Amino acid sequence: MEGGTEGYNSRTPEDVFRDFRGRRAGIVKALTTDVEKFYQKCDPEKENLCLYGLPNETWEVNLPVEEVPPELPEPALGINFARDGMGEKDWLSLVAVHSDAWLLAVAFYFGARFGFDKESRNQLFQMINSLPTIYEVVTGITKKQSKDKTPSSNGKSNKYSSKSSRPSESHAKASKMAPPTEEHSEGEDKDEEDHGNTLCGACGDNYANDEFWICCDICEKWFHGKCVKITPARAEHIKQYKCPACTTKRVRT
Repeated sequence: MEGGTEGYNSRTPEDVFRDFRGRRAGIVKALTTDVEKFYQKCDPEKENLCLYGLPNETWEVNLPVEEVPPELPEPALGINFARDGMGEKDWLSLVAVHSDAWLLAVAFYFGARFGFDKESRNQLFQMINSLPTIYEVVTGITKKQSKDKTPSSNGKSNKYSSKSSRPSESHAKASKMAPPTEEHSEGEDKDEEDHGNTLCGACGDNYANDEFWICCDICEKWFHGKCVKITPARAEHIKQYKCPACTTKRVRT
């Protein structure tokens, strides 16, 4: 079935959350790292189109399902019609809001279908609520809310640098991070704790000190290297990094 629901038989809050997280990751990719491809697929000349997030962390733009009523709640119809009638940021934000609503509808549809009690529904909501919304990721609201607690709060001196003599930079955006040692100062420990509030601009997940991150010099959003296909070795040779969204935006203008 369209929307990636064929054969789905989850029964626990953890299973439904796994489905939610996969669909969410797919939509976040469509609206961030794959935004140029998404933009092109939403041709206003085509019929009513929907953005589907799939459980395997991919996405697709397609016509709505034909069966009535549908097996699952459907995403917002006609997202392509609004594409050229408003600013791109506003359009992406609108799609993000509707996508957040759709993801919640699908998750709690499964909750009702599988007979979740009050405790299970609350457990599901708490897991969902631990993640930033797609709207927050796309608009950068979470970044603004935690600006004083993120590596980018120190300005461009915190962006990736190949100079190993600057530990503050390599701490924020170098290759894999080393675990804290007894020699770390109290300030460094607090700084490492604050990094946990940083969210990837592509997948929306939190900072982890064992992963490589890179910051866009244009929009100043942070990304997992794996999400934007940048390795530590490749980053060594990048003088100014532009994320996929900023790169494609420059091409269109």
